[in-house]
Amino acid sequence: MIGRLKGVIAAVGEGQALIDVGGVGYLVHAGSRTLGRLAVGEAAEMFIETQMSESSFRLFAFPSGEERAWFARLQDAPGVGAKVALSLLDVMTPGQLMDAIALGDLGAITRANGVGKKLAERIVTEFKDKPPPMGLFASSMPVNTTTAAVRPAPGARADAVSALVNLGYGQSDAMRAVAEAARDLGEGAKEAQLIRAALKALAPAN
Repeated sequence: MIGRLKGVIAAVGEGQALIDVGGVGYLVHAGSRTLGRLAVGEAAEMFIETQMSESSFRLFAFPSGEERAWFARLQDAPGVGAKVALSLLDVMTPGQLMDAIALGDLGAITRANGVGKKLAERIVTEFKDKPPPMGLFASSMPVNTTTAAVRPAPGARADAVSALVNLGYGQSDAMRAVAEAARDLGEGAKEAQLIRAALKALAPAN
C-alpha cells in the first residue's frame, strides 16, 4: 500500500494531480481545496489513501494525516463512498467536521455535494459517540508549507475531548462541549483553552 508520496507536482487537472517521484508519475485523486494549494513544479508531500478493487487501483491524496484518516473513517457510514467523503472534506476541515458532527449541524454537512438531509443525519448518528480517527500520519506536517494550509486545531480538539473523557465525561458530551468551545474561541484555540471552556459548559448550573 502507498501511504505517502513526496515529490514534485508535474500536473494539476480536474479532480486529479500528477506527482513526479524519482521519475515515476503517480496519478492521485484529490478535492478541489487540496488541488487549489498545489502548483506545478513545486515540491509537495501528500498523504495517500489507497483503494483497490478487482477493476481499479486509485490513490487519494490529502495535505494532512487528519484529512486522510477522516476520508477513510467517513466511508464506514452507510451510503458514504469515496466521492461523498471527498466532497465533505472539500467544504470542511477535519476540525469543522468534528464540530458539525458533535453539534448535529446538518446544515454544515449538507453543504457538501451529494449529501442530503437523510445522509447527513446518518453521518451524525454514525460518528457522534465515537472518537475522531487517528491516522498513521496524524502528527505529520505537509512539506510544502507555502501551498498547504497551516495545520489548525483538530489535534487540540481531539486531545481536549480525550482529556474530558478521562475526567469521567461521556464521549458525546465531551465532543459537544469541545465543539461549542471551538466555535466560540475560533480555529486556533489551544487544548488548554478548549478544556477550560468545555468544563465551564459542562458544569451543572447553580
